[in-house]
Amino acid sequence: MTHYTYLIVGGGMTADAAVRGIRQVDSHGSIGLISAERHPPYNRPPLSKQLWKGKPLDGIWRGTDQQAVELHLGRIAQTLNPSEKSIVDDTGAHYTFDRLLLATGGMPRRLLFGDDHIIYYRTVDDYQRLRALADKGQRFAVIGGGFIGSEIAAALALNQKEAIMIFPDESIGARTFPSGLSVFLNDFYHRKGVEVLARETVSDVAAQADRLLIKTSGQREITVDGVIAGIGIQPNVRLAELAGLEVHNGIVVDEFLRASHPNIYAAGDVAAFHNPALGKRIRVEHEDNANTMGQWAGRNMAGEQQPYRHLPFFYSDLFELGYEAVGELDSRYDIVADWKETNREGVIYYLQDGRVRGVLLWNVWNQVEAARQLIAEPGPFTAANLKGRLPA
Repeated sequence: MTHYTYLIVGGGMTADAAVRGIRQVDSHGSIGLISAERHPPYNRPPLSKQLWKGKPLDGIWRGTDQQAVELHLGRIAQTLNPSEKSIVDDTGAHYTFDRLLLATGGMPRRLLFGDDHIIYYRTVDDYQRLRALADKGQRFAVIGGGFIGSEIAAALALNQKEAIMIFPDESIGARTFPSGLSVFLNDFYHRKGVEVLARETVSDVAAQADRLLIKTSGQREITVDGVIAGIGIQPNVRLAELAGLEVHNGIVVDEFLRASHPNIYAAGDVAAFHNPALGKRIRVEHEDNANTMGQWAGRNMAGEQQPYRHLPFFYSDLFELGYEAVGELDSRYDIVADWKETNREGVIYYLQDGRVRGVLLWNVWNQVEAARQLIAEPGPFTAANLKGRLPA
């Protein structure tokens, strides 16, 4: 049995940020980290961005092992006993702790067919598998028209590969972007060489010699060298549920990031936290939240008592287009578009009951903090008083 002052379950960006947060407050307390991945913590965004633009793989590693932490890699925490403050992993190893952080992230949603033929793109192993396929193959199918699907399709096209996007919505990012922009992206991707199959779903994926055969709801049969799926994730709450912690769309935490046990914290993709600016409990699956929330949780575990009130932002690159976004981007909200150049550069506001709930900065930079402040304001806002509010 190994005892740690601080034990972290999870090996992603949140876990690494928590280690650094602890070390900013406590330079001596022992830290253990249990991760299902066989790799130490790394930056995840480059897997669908910079690595496809020639950046080296060595640049993703975060150097967690230099923070006086014991890494237990390739292990899965199986049981958590809050009263005994103990964890048992899949090898039978026992760990005890004074304080625990659950940074278990999310698990990709999977289709009911396709077995291991489909790459559910999330980890560095997934990147290396797709890179190996791309080195020898030419044609690839990307299932999903959201965040990951749009990035992977762009990455493959930038590497002179034939990419086919298949998704059930009318257009790329239809649930996030306003209709006009979303429909524009269909044509934009087509002009970049990506085949866009909107309003279509995949019904089967099967091996055919050394390639894969895809069948779709539109009776198409498509032969490809690889299939990648980006259809969302589900928070990995199994360990918390078995331990009796409160779970509702993630592990429920208080303003100090404590779960429903005084010595257990949660952060990152898996944590459901109250955000004052939005006035509701949210769960965020992006880099800024992973890094900021992880560090905050680490510092609080080490003795600070600072409430987490951060409103995270996220970003993406789609060929030469790029964006940063803050708050809730829901295409069902009332939308005010303030374009400098339609579909190329501008600020888009998402409103509900006269309040700004989200801001999309489309090819507009250095306005994230101003967007946060706007979302925190009570309003009411209208199209007239939002025009020019944030400079495009």
